[in-house]
Amino acid sequence: MSIIGKRKEEEEMEEIEIVIAGGGICGLATALALHRKGIKSVILERAECVRATGSAIGVFPNGWRALDQLGVGSDLRPTAVPLLGVRDVSLHNGKRRESTFSLTSVGEGRCLKRSDLVKALANHLPSGTIRFNSQIVSVELDPLSSYPILHLKDGTTIRAKVLIGCDGANSVIGDFLGLKPKKVFSSLAVRGLTEFANRHGLPIEGVRIRRGNTMSGGVPLNDHLLYWFLLHKWNPTDLAKVAHDPELIQKMAIETLIEHKFPAERIEIVKRCDLNSLSLTHLRYRSPWEVLLGNFRKGTVTVAGDAMHVMGPFLGQGGSAAMEDAVVLARCLAGKLGSKQKIEEALDEYIKERRMRLVWLSTQTYLVGSLLDTSSLIKKIFIMIFMALLFRNPTAHAKYDCGRL
Repeated sequence: MSIIGKRKEEEEMEEIEIVIAGGGICGLATALALHRKGIKSVILERAECVRATGSAIGVFPNGWRALDQLGVGSDLRPTAVPLLGVRDVSLHNGKRRESTFSLTSVGEGRCLKRSDLVKALANHLPSGTIRFNSQIVSVELDPLSSYPILHLKDGTTIRAKVLIGCDGANSVIGDFLGLKPKKVFSSLAVRGLTEFANRHGLPIEGVRIRRGNTMSGGVPLNDHLLYWFLLHKWNPTDLAKVAHDPELIQKMAIETLIEHKFPAERIEIVKRCDLNSLSLTHLRYRSPWEVLLGNFRKGTVTVAGDAMHVMGPFLGQGGSAAMEDAVVLARCLAGKLGSKQKIEEALDEYIKERRMRLVWLSTQTYLVGSLLDTSSLIKKIFIMIFMALLFRNPTAHAKYDCGRL
């Protein structure tokens, strides 16, 4: 580029103190946490409106602590009933084994519609915080200031003091940091919502039923609405035919449940589901050792949420962990935006505080996912031994407190 062209680009470059890439749960929560600390930020969201992809999200005590710090907990509690417990069922060789645990000793647990959560976060943000149709395609460091320069798909160029990547598992910001691509379990997930005109009559508890490498489960949101999921290893050839057709996804899910002889009520729930709520996704994760050793900062650029620690859904902690990230990151940045050095110190503090929490979550999720993923009895035994040794209290992750803003 010529000197004149370079000067023109610099003149047209917009300056923003904090840019957040991605307007999902993590991006909205991060912007809201910063706002509550008196810090202005701008979310760049590639979609045309606030996205609420996915059906529902489980939120346990650690997530509610984060939501209360964000100031939206009281808005969301009336939208879903408190869960009483979780029931695990194993079906094997005609035998049925059940184990249950109460949530009363753990604390508050509810399943929220993802759209309710996203709207609550977005509604508490100042007007103009979210810029839609704004897709980041590349990032570079300014050779003079070392602050990040963002290149958008529409040709816009932005220089930010701080760039926070909340842009999910396929993160452009993660690529800039040199993070390794996420991995996938061989199982895939179908998720959906089913609403009953009359009460569904099921206990207000989470249910997970497993037969071999297939798991079906669900959680009531209230007396009429159920969130359900099905995890299974489908043939990749078949997936290409159904991936974007809700009716075919529903048909495939029903056939799988019938083939593997799951209880009739699980099949009926899928038959009655809202087709618009259906999704079919790979179960993605970042391995525990990558979370332990990953470089999550370059200059004043960092990541949060799935861009940092995408994990399978087995603990119901992906969304809550992202909201924890938001609270901790805003707390660390508060009062430290004056110089590049102070910003870098604040980001290092954030990463240090989050890393071991995320390593333990990722390890537990990885072991549960691997148990479902393998057909080897020997591997299953070893995994169960590791889980018993490392996670004697399998619900301890829900008692974590990310602290105050």
